[in-house]
Amino acid sequence: MQHLITPLFAAAAAVLSTAPAHADLGDQLAKLLPNDGAAFDLFGQSVAISGATAIVGTRWDDDSGSDSGSAYLFDTTTGRQIAKLLANDGAAGDNFGFSVAISGTIAIIGAITDDDNGDDSGSAYLFDISDPANPTQLFKLLPDDGAADDLFGRSVAIGGPPGREIAIVGAYQDDDNGINSGSAYLFDATTGRQIGKLLPNDGAANDWFGISVAISGPPGEEIAIVGALVDDDNGDASGSAYLFDVTRGAQLAKLLPDDGAAFDRFGRSVAISGAIAIVGAEDDDDNGIDSGSVYLFEISDLKNPIQIAKFLPNDGAAVDRFGISVAISGTSGSEVAIVAAWGDDDNGDHSGSAYLIDISNPEKPSQIAKLLPNDGAAGDFFGSSVAIDGTTAIVGAFFDDDNGFRSGSAYLFDAAAPGKCPWDVNGDGVVNHHDILEVVHNLGLCDDPDNCPWDVNGDGVVDGADVSEVATHFGPCP
Repeated sequence: MQHLITPLFAAAAAVLSTAPAHADLGDQLAKLLPNDGAAFDLFGQSVAISGATAIVGTRWDDDSGSDSGSAYLFDTTTGRQIAKLLANDGAAGDNFGFSVAISGTIAIIGAITDDDNGDDSGSAYLFDISDPANPTQLFKLLPDDGAADDLFGRSVAIGGPPGREIAIVGAYQDDDNGINSGSAYLFDATTGRQIGKLLPNDGAANDWFGISVAISGPPGEEIAIVGALVDDDNGDASGSAYLFDVTRGAQLAKLLPDDGAAFDRFGRSVAISGAIAIVGAEDDDDNGIDSGSVYLFEISDLKNPIQIAKFLPNDGAAVDRFGISVAISGTSGSEVAIVAAWGDDDNGDHSGSAYLIDISNPEKPSQIAKLLPNDGAAGDFFGSSVAIDGTTAIVGAFFDDDNGFRSGSAYLFDAAAPGKCPWDVNGDGVVNHHDILEVVHNLGLCDDPDNCPWDVNGDGVVDGADVSEVATHFGPCP
């Protein structure tokens, strides 16, 4: 492989000579604002991140009519806006951008009140962002049995290696199991074709199954998790979440917290990575009424998942709503979660916050940083959405006022946990040429995005960009 190693080392050397020093854990890296932001846009309603690209939804943007919505792409290394996404058939009231997700070079955007299948039936769109400056709409996703008021697109997620992505879209007011019982749909992201519909075995009216969705796993073994925050197994609106085999569309297990209670709204947010699932209960009361919590489950035995931890922030308080949004990043044994608390008051009433949680030992999760924006203010609702990939986290603040009242913003933070050193690919405690060799010897696509340590920047491909990322961080691990 000498012919590959030589140019890659040359590229790494060039990066070393120009790269800035890396920030510290929890440091704010950039504030993201759209070039054309305006009052009531709600920029930051939804966020997602993959590698060097972030996407931010703004459901009330008016480019295609009042509240038609849009989404923006940003370069996470510079904080620069690189493109604005609009639906080809966008119309007033669609709320395009209510939900967003991204995996590699594919983005999915929900338009919760699009009307193709009736008033507020909803839709979702897939975009090719392989050239982020020139994104292309690929498909519009509509369920085969969509109907008015389904709100298809309330939640979206996408996962899988390049060319084999699967998308999941929640429709929490679908009525198959009773009014507003909810459902979720699976799509082949390479064709736009619906490949399955997920319904819980015990679904009932007003469960709101599909309020949150996530997907993870290697090709052919993907697992989906779906939240049902108004399910009543532990009392009114206590909530639940379900695991599904994506390939077969079969329910595997139902997740319930050991101490669930009425109005906890367990299932408001969900995330999954490898053998760990995390579920938010925004209105749990352990730190005061509606203070919130998150639960971790070991799901290596998919039919018999086990709750292994409940996590509460060190300074949780009433009405913080910790758990309103959650996300996970990292390979097995080095996972970091981010959890939002948009009702936190550190910068004023409902200014909001987010927390980084080390879950590398999921039985003993530990708080490693609290994220607050440098310019946080009352009513910003920082934490309206969160996402994390590799060493970068993004947090939405959809009521921030920089571009006018409730115009919104989003923030990038350093999320490299102390003692976690993704650039130390071979795990010897030092980032050096041996780690570059590890990357070079594993060039190509990641078959399992959740277990691919050579993909240092998390874009789904092991290539020269990962070599450059390693070279930028030469030296002892923090």
